[in-house]
Amino acid sequence: MDDWSIRLRRAVAQQMQSLQAAGVGQLGVPPEKLDPVAPAEVPVAPAEVPPQQAEVPPQQAEVQVAAAAAATTADPATTSAPSPGWTEAQATTLLRELSEEVAACQRCEELACTRRQTVFGVGTPTPRLCFFGEAPGFDEDQAGEPFVGAAGSLLTDIIQKGMKLRRADVYILNVLKCRPPGNRNPEPEEIANCRPFFQRQLEILRPQFICCLGAFAAKTLLECDLSVGRLRGKLHTYRGENFSAQVVVTYHPAYLLRNLEEKKKTWSDIQMLMRAMEIA
Repeated sequence: MDDWSIRLRRAVAQQMQSLQAAGVGQLGVPPEKLDPVAPAEVPVAPAEVPPQQAEVPPQQAEVQVAAAAAATTADPATTSAPSPGWTEAQATTLLRELSEEVAACQRCEELACTRRQTVFGVGTPTPRLCFFGEAPGFDEDQAGEPFVGAAGSLLTDIIQKGMKLRRADVYILNVLKCRPPGNRNPEPEEIANCRPFFQRQLEILRPQFICCLGAFAAKTLLECDLSVGRLRGKLHTYRGENFSAQVVVTYHPAYLLRNLEEKKKTWSDIQMLMRAMEIA
């Protein structure tokens, strides 16, 4: 295991311990490692629990809360499609509330001091497919939207010209919500600080498929140390608290702009993703 991975794992562990001490228990931490919460202590909005689920035993019922936490005991391994946990309007509200929390974040002092604005994510609140990148660059920091520069144009071509989808029909987000100064690589501590945010974001979105763009996105989401070259060409699984998604790993569009000969590999990865999605 390389030094970067060791530092990342240590930072994630410290962040999780801090969050658990503060009483936050649903940020991707396995339920068996958390203190049990009495049902009466869970702030459930009555309107969000369908009447037909009212008699479902607690160990099977899905508990929905707004942005700060979400709890469920459903086995993610048996969930291959997003659960209709809330309407598009509810998902939009949850994403807006989370984005406001992100905008106020000061966990990474350097990033908070140098960013123009946070870059939360963009797209439909009920996506079948998410594209997961590394961090905002200069253009993204200026616009407040991920993948809007040259790399963003290439990603748009992949979505629209290659997959024959609209950019508005997918959701695009990054590991980090703030631009690292000089577009440097994310630090392990920064990834650990942002992990609760993108995990909660994915729990709201609940995509069936996630396409990781580049090494940082893939290693962070899959929690592994393998290179893009070792990870691409096969389907992986991301298991959240309330859902699971099939994951495809490919090269970051910015890397492809510097290494044009690798575009054919990414196109092969996208074709594999399209077959899994049953897109003609």
